[in-house]
Amino acid sequence: MVKSIKIYKNFDIKLSDKGSIILIGNFDGLHLGHQKLFKLAKNFKKKYSIKIGVLTFEPMPKMFFNHKLKNFRISNQKQKINLLKSFNVDFVIVKKFDRSFSKTKSINFIKKIIGLKLKPRFIFVSNNFRFGNKREGNVNQLIKHESECNFKIIKPKPLTKSKKIISSTFIRKLIQNGNLSQANKFLGRTWTIQGKVSKGRQLGKKIGFPTANIDIENYVIAKPGVYAVKVKKQNSAKFFYGIANLGYRPTFNQNRILLEVHLFNFSGNLYNKYLTVNFLKFIRSERKFKNIKQLRKQIKIDLKKAKNIK
Repeated sequence: MVKSIKIYKNFDIKLSDKGSIILIGNFDGLHLGHQKLFKLAKNFKKKYSIKIGVLTFEPMPKMFFNHKLKNFRISNQKQKINLLKSFNVDFVIVKKFDRSFSKTKSINFIKKIIGLKLKPRFIFVSNNFRFGNKREGNVNQLIKHESECNFKIIKPKPLTKSKKIISSTFIRKLIQNGNLSQANKFLGRTWTIQGKVSKGRQLGKKIGFPTANIDIENYVIAKPGVYAVKVKKQNSAKFFYGIANLGYRPTFNQNRILLEVHLFNFSGNLYNKYLTVNFLKFIRSERKFKNIKQLRKQIKIDLKKAKNIK
């Protein structure tokens, strides 16, 4: 059973959580590179009998500064917290990233926030970590204040596979290119979207293949096309396999991106339910058909392929 996790919305943490290991970052997707970091932190936790805490930001700073950057996340905040629970984390500080906080001087972040409020024993960061007003602070600045603030910086080498650094940026590109097998390999699990089912134009139902329409919110947009998926409802352990179309439905002149999921061997009402959609494999790119008859024929071919993927 996964233990509960303490969530802070500010830096005023309890005395019992000071003197901990603090990992700082966005941790979007919590991929194998991140997992390597958490495994090392777990070893420190055991060796020094201290807690593990995470400092992360909401919204992600890159999305805050670029308001046009709507579809960017590999995972949402809820998914992130649930994954952190499984990594033996004791507490998470989800700091609201706003205009005021973005103007914090790097020296104040080090001395007033880390040194006075969090008082960590160890800080785990990547070597490219930047912080403070206009990203003026870096890891070297943190290291200079180790003795004064009584913490130690740990910056493990990034995880590489086939001479590629495993990063959230790299995995986003894999997802955008439809390379789900590689993306899932580097995530250490299948890439997943969580969203609420809304009522659409019911075009799928009219052509004989009813679908659940899911709002993808701020998730990164995978390559438009057809995917084999497995799906479960919120608070349920049961999975249903199915097929999903992510795209603009060019045959029906849809003008915005949609995720539509058709479940095998399922009957019931999914409106307003929250679904977790695991993307297993990319089947084909989205394309426009001359008529409904051609579309139906292709859907049957897609269904056959998807049913052979588990």
